[in-house]
Amino acid sequence: MIGRVAVCGALLLAAALPVAAQIQPSSDAARADADAHARALVARMTFDEKIGQLLNVAPALPRLGIPAYNWWTESLHGALGPLPTTNFPEPIGLAATFDAPLVHNVASAISTEVRALHTLGRRTGHLGKIGTGLDTWSPNINIFRDPRWGRGQETYGEDPYLTAQLGVAFIQGIQGPNPDLPDVVATPKHFAVHSGPESTRHVADVFVSRHDLEDTYLPAFRAAIVDAKAGSIMCAYNRIDGQPACGSDLLMKEHLRGAWGFKGYVVSDCDAVTDIADQHKYAPDPAAAVAVALKAGTDNECNTKTLGDVPNLDARYREAWQRGLISTGDIDQALVRLFSARYRNGDLGGLAQRAPNAVPVEAIDTPAHRDLALQAATKSLVLLKNDGTLPLKAGVKIAVIGPLADATRVLRGNYSSTQSAPPVSVVDGLRRVLPQARITVVPAGSSMTDGDPVPTTALRTPDGKPGLRADYFNRADGDAYDGKPAATRVEPGLESHALQMKAVADRHKVVWTGFLVAPETGTYRLGVTGVQGELTVAGKPAVRATAYSQWGEPLKLTDVQLEKGQRYPLRFQAETGSSGVPGLFWKRVSTAPDADLAAGARDADVIVAVVGLTSDLEGEEMAIKVDGFSGGDKTSLDLPADQRALLERAKALGKPLVVVLMNGSAIDLSWAKDNAAAILEAWYPGQSGGLAVASVLAGRADPGGRLPLTFYRSLADLPPFDDYAMKGRTYRYFTGTPVYPFGAGMSYTTFRYAPLRIEPVGGAPENGIVVTTEVANTGTRDGDEVAQLYLTPPAFDGAPRLALRGFQRLTLKAGERRQVRFTLSPRDLSFVTRDGVRQLTPGQYRLSVGSGQPGTGVAQQDGALVLTRAVALPR
Repeated sequence: MIGRVAVCGALLLAAALPVAAQIQPSSDAARADADAHARALVARMTFDEKIGQLLNVAPALPRLGIPAYNWWTESLHGALGPLPTTNFPEPIGLAATFDAPLVHNVASAISTEVRALHTLGRRTGHLGKIGTGLDTWSPNINIFRDPRWGRGQETYGEDPYLTAQLGVAFIQGIQGPNPDLPDVVATPKHFAVHSGPESTRHVADVFVSRHDLEDTYLPAFRAAIVDAKAGSIMCAYNRIDGQPACGSDLLMKEHLRGAWGFKGYVVSDCDAVTDIADQHKYAPDPAAAVAVALKAGTDNECNTKTLGDVPNLDARYREAWQRGLISTGDIDQALVRLFSARYRNGDLGGLAQRAPNAVPVEAIDTPAHRDLALQAATKSLVLLKNDGTLPLKAGVKIAVIGPLADATRVLRGNYSSTQSAPPVSVVDGLRRVLPQARITVVPAGSSMTDGDPVPTTALRTPDGKPGLRADYFNRADGDAYDGKPAATRVEPGLESHALQMKAVADRHKVVWTGFLVAPETGTYRLGVTGVQGELTVAGKPAVRATAYSQWGEPLKLTDVQLEKGQRYPLRFQAETGSSGVPGLFWKRVSTAPDADLAAGARDADVIVAVVGLTSDLEGEEMAIKVDGFSGGDKTSLDLPADQRALLERAKALGKPLVVVLMNGSAIDLSWAKDNAAAILEAWYPGQSGGLAVASVLAGRADPGGRLPLTFYRSLADLPPFDDYAMKGRTYRYFTGTPVYPFGAGMSYTTFRYAPLRIEPVGGAPENGIVVTTEVANTGTRDGDEVAQLYLTPPAFDGAPRLALRGFQRLTLKAGERRQVRFTLSPRDLSFVTRDGVRQLTPGQYRLSVGSGQPGTGVAQQDGALVLTRAVALPR
């Protein structure tokens, strides 16, 4: 089993976690009782009541005592809700920690906040809204097979083993110690073979070999279901070998319900069921489409029309039943799975084994969770180059440049709440960590990465208080709104807190009024999202929104000259039903960036350049097409052109150049590798990202993260994006020379490994092996190391170059030594044949344990293993 690998699997993961977090034996009786409760409930429901429960918004059934429920809850790296929640690093950054116990603890904190949001929903009566359920559509365990994919930032990288281990840790953290009585039901996604391009995801028919399916695309999902016992799974948009993923016999029946014995429920990706007819043309009409999905085992349909309260979405199920395409039994089977989950997670009472699951709202964004966010951000940072410039000294003179130097929105990444603890930029982090340093912030010119939330300090209500006045109006009959506000309060910005207030109805509008006050005279780029209205400068609209922007629509910024202290009136409104999130954004920019750079860096000892991308450029199916980016995906591995030019100008000044990168995917770092004094990969590090970066730059923390991706030089080194074959992709099958390899990363200290001891389990390596070594910190500083175990199989058709089969993150004091032990099960020793059979293959294997991949010049020790017979393993 994947979960038996030492230090990363269930055995040593449990040893590393508090007793309360350890996996306990599941309770078959609890599941059986919940199923019985669910069957009894479904038997009492009318047909119309039944079909209304099949969508993500399940209406209340008052006569049966069933409250409303919305299955749509997101918490990829932090709970999404109407309160400020804790924002952890983007999953690609969590992957860079190579720390499964940490990922477990992050997920446990997120689970607590999801439960607290459910408590808030019950308190206010806003159940049925997104973010109030006791399930979550996380984690994303698709394989980041190609650096162009915009959603790759949501994943744990390119390696199936690392993804499986971290996915298991996250699921166990979300669900708690007993998967049959979960705190929150985890929903790994998107099942399966789903990793771009975004532009074709609704129509793509992916034909993939049995080898690649079993070797790359399914292992993490198998681990999520078999080892972590996830209670749910989300099927994907695309087709697999001709069948829609949500109606796939191969995935849903042969693997999920068959080989893996899955007993939970399946939810569709949003609009994946409608795609079956509308996009894939696999079914002739909408009723046939829901029949395809339901009969394949898709129990719950996410439909984006629920965002706009579109009525009669369940009529397709009624028509499918009337035409005999589905039976009452098909509907009942889905509903029993869904209601069983609601009994077992505590949303519905009456299950004897289920203790109360209420968590106080005050458990959101606690000091402990903020500390954990900082710890996770710090551990996610990867030092890729250092010529001795780092760590920075206490009294150093620093010129901080780049469009992301003082940015905060970039920290969040995608699938994150717009409300979180006050975010810390890199500049603010440096000021906190190095109070004796002289820090000069050099304003940048305009960039495609611009746009941060306007802070409360720059906003004033009509009566002069910080923030904006917000009037909440409930919707009356038809399209009209009540003339008198249901609530009035001061908000910190263009934010809605309607779901915190019982007096505000589910259907409402918010009107914000007040003034924008610039702290300094200068040129500002201004823009809004998700609202209608205008901001006035010199009596004329400087920012005007006549229509609501929608989800995924790029931010549009307008250059405006503002005077310090001047009050600029604004009035904006938003209504429920629009998918765009209200926000007011700005960025002060330089009109003479070259001159400002030269002046700002003149007396500096070192230049720190904060550059990279944002999740407005790379992300999920976005309406963007600019140089290097299209539809959410990348069309180049380059940094934006203005940033490349900025780095070259900074290098020409002759000062040591430290490059700090924020991005969710691999980019071409060949120029930086040749020209920068140091390179620190920071990903999208979450609310405490700037403080974490500053702590590492100053040497308060040791950089111990490692790359979960291969950083290539050019797209010319890769197969076409829409080719899902793994040949030539990722470190396992790429035969070229990367700029930085998977697993790479440096420390401020050095490490040494002792020779390996390899022992077969039960006297035969086919039963598994135990690999032991000793890691020593041979430097003068305390530091973090990630011991990585790679296995190179004998040559056969379909064999990878090598494969990660174990990892352990260690913190060692200067001079400290520690034994590291890896237990590899038969499954860990197995590989997949050309025909898709997972087996132990006879022959000689090379083992390597060290600071990175063998052959990359890192500290390591090698060993050998011989298997004498072939043994087939279950799928």
